[in-house]
Amino acid sequence: MIFSVERQKLLDAVTKLQRVVGAKTSMPVLEGILISAEQGKVTLISYNLEMGMKKEIYAKCDEAGDIVINARLLSDILRRMNGQQAEISADDRLNCHIKCGEATFDIMGMASEDFPEMPTVGSGKNVTIEGKVLADMVKGTFFATAQNEGAKPVLTGIYVTIEDGIMQFVAIDGYRLAIRKQKVYISDSFVFLISGKAILEAVKLIDEETENVEISVGERLISFNINGYEFISRLFEGEFVNYKKTIPASHTQRVVVNTRELINTVERVSLLISESFSTPVRCYFNELNVVFTCATSMGRATETFNTKIEGESFEIGLNSRYLLDALKAAETEQVQILFNGPNNGVLIKPLEGDDFKYMIMPMRLR
Repeated sequence: MIFSVERQKLLDAVTKLQRVVGAKTSMPVLEGILISAEQGKVTLISYNLEMGMKKEIYAKCDEAGDIVINARLLSDILRRMNGQQAEISADDRLNCHIKCGEATFDIMGMASEDFPEMPTVGSGKNVTIEGKVLADMVKGTFFATAQNEGAKPVLTGIYVTIEDGIMQFVAIDGYRLAIRKQKVYISDSFVFLISGKAILEAVKLIDEETENVEISVGERLISFNINGYEFISRLFEGEFVNYKKTIPASHTQRVVVNTRELINTVERVSLLISESFSTPVRCYFNELNVVFTCATSMGRATETFNTKIEGESFEIGLNSRYLLDALKAAETEQVQILFNGPNNGVLIKPLEGDDFKYMIMPMRLR
């Protein structure tokens, strides 16, 4: 195998593909990127058995061939070279020679035959979505997916439905719920459950120049075509959580707040909370205002936030990080917060419409 390619373009591709390379795996070949050179192009593939990425870039190929190179090492080498063109060659013994400018590296590659074949979606439903819309939907729900390894797989995913021209993303981790809705010009219907980490990696490929994202949904796989990158992931099987029954149908208390002002207040009060343990922010709602208090071994913080409550006065404990995540995801100047006393879920909604719903469970006060 012998080919030459623009170093920066190769580095950009390797950097993106490196994000889905297997880490701490018993199969060293999964820590690499499969490089296949043929006339006029080089194809790069990374695959960790759960998700994979593929990219084709223009290259001058003098001899076709395949090899697997450790992704981290290849990325480091290309990043530190300063020439414009990188020349890469490999022989039958997997000796790989990399030359760029005045620098040369001779490293050992891995056999392409040992690299697992990345699956394809095959026949499935196809849909095109604006890149910014997809990125905003993921950003507005991913934070509510379960992050711990011991969680049920479905709780680490995002449940996606497209029906009657409305696209909806739902994430729930047992302590909070995030729902985002967006009107789309899609007549077909879709339902799928995808890993939150997978779709987050996919939308990282979206940039300011991305207009549309092509999505193909199969029975077990989903693929995204973004800026010339093909990203593929396995879909979760099984039923999603019946989240609808957790959303309160009515409320006994309501406040309307300026989103940015409330974010600033909660951030100040929670400065004393250590990441190593969970301390609630005590919120006392009365007729004139809300008093936020936080007491830890480091000290005590109190701040009064001016807003009028509809309903009786009450006190509730909230996880400050969960509250901040929801408020920041709202992206509206004002939100309404609905309560059913101190022991039930807190619902955050826009003043009009239902573009988003965020619910967080209260914490026990001592």
